[in-house]
Amino acid sequence: MGVTVSSTLSSQDGTGSGAPAFPTAVAYDAAMSSRTLTAVRAAARKITGKDLFPEPEHLRTFAEDMFRTDPVAERFVDEVYGSLGPEAARALLDKALTDGLDSIENPPPALVELFREFETVPDWVDPQLIAEGEEIWRRWGTFLFSVAGGETLEMYTEAAVAKPLSLAGGYAGDNALRRFLETARFWIDVSQPGALLTPGSEGRGTAMRVRVMHVWVRRTVAGHPERDRERWGEPISQSYQLLTLLGGSIVPALALWLTGVQTTPREIRVLFHYQKYLGYLLGVRTQWYPETIGDSLRLLTFVMSTRSHDAGDDGKELIESFPAAFANADARGLECLRGRYNAMMYAAYSTIYMVPTTRFRYRMPNPLPGIALIVLRWPLLMAVETLRRVSPGFRRFHERLMCRHRENWHRWQSSGRPAEFAHGKGLRR
Repeated sequence: MGVTVSSTLSSQDGTGSGAPAFPTAVAYDAAMSSRTLTAVRAAARKITGKDLFPEPEHLRTFAEDMFRTDPVAERFVDEVYGSLGPEAARALLDKALTDGLDSIENPPPALVELFREFETVPDWVDPQLIAEGEEIWRRWGTFLFSVAGGETLEMYTEAAVAKPLSLAGGYAGDNALRRFLETARFWIDVSQPGALLTPGSEGRGTAMRVRVMHVWVRRTVAGHPERDRERWGEPISQSYQLLTLLGGSIVPALALWLTGVQTTPREIRVLFHYQKYLGYLLGVRTQWYPETIGDSLRLLTFVMSTRSHDAGDDGKELIESFPAAFANADARGLECLRGRYNAMMYAAYSTIYMVPTTRFRYRMPNPLPGIALIVLRWPLLMAVETLRRVSPGFRRFHERLMCRHRENWHRWQSSGRPAEFAHGKGLRR
């Protein structure tokens, strides 16, 4: 599964060996030569005995994984979609997910290979930890949506992330809310009780459809003249999918404390395991997966320190489209009030979960009313979280309430329209 990386940097990583071969947009040289950053890293090593960045060998594999994707799912898309066409191939995939591979007479070899891998549960999977991870996401409810939406905006400043999304058009302009709601449906489906380990579950089916959708985006973006593999790596690469998994574990676990939602260090480690298996279902096969809080924070620190902010107008459109999408100008009455409330809250969440220097570069709605509400309700949420920890009965009630709320929220926002996770469509430009 190795690849030949065309971008080779000339600087050294401090171990006497060659530097990681990152795409050229990753500001590795600038970070390594920064006097301020060098001093901060030295101080961290002196105080904690650990660097602020991952080990050199981990950086090398992280760099390599920016040029690696999902060959098993890509073979399926190339061969089955290429021969049957998008509609027939999607119908075949849906039948295999719903009725099982045995229901298909003479299934294509690429489909057999895909499902053989998909249905094999790795030896390292702990069913108890998977169930606990699903429960954590359920009790987070719509808070997961808020932090995931806000944190994602921070990475839209990078063309490696923004370019494929802009070309596909799903998260841009008027489509922003629709695609976000599809993503929220994914979060709901994969966190239902038993979702990841129950054969034929809706959660597993959703994960496979998203996996194939990612391949389709890669395939359609690959031949576009705006794509630059040496500069950005592969679209939706293994490395950026790894960052997405961290965006469902340690990032929201820490960020949600700002709003009063508590997640313990042990629960964060549970989420690492849960997200690792969810990533497996999505085709994530990274050469290194950080499974400790320290390693995860070191990787995130490195990523934030090596950003190039090169997304330009693509990033601007994606970032500004998101909070604006929640305001429904055509709604009336109660729906108008709900739309204004959600727009107000997501303006606040976008502000809280973005770096201030990033936010000030874009035209964003006024966050102050939403932030004021978050501050006012913070003591109440802290009390609820404390009660949830000491009372098993209240914990079960709280989980049911959060699940009901996220379903109602999604149903209202989407007007009952089912998520499509569509693939087989062309680019918008």
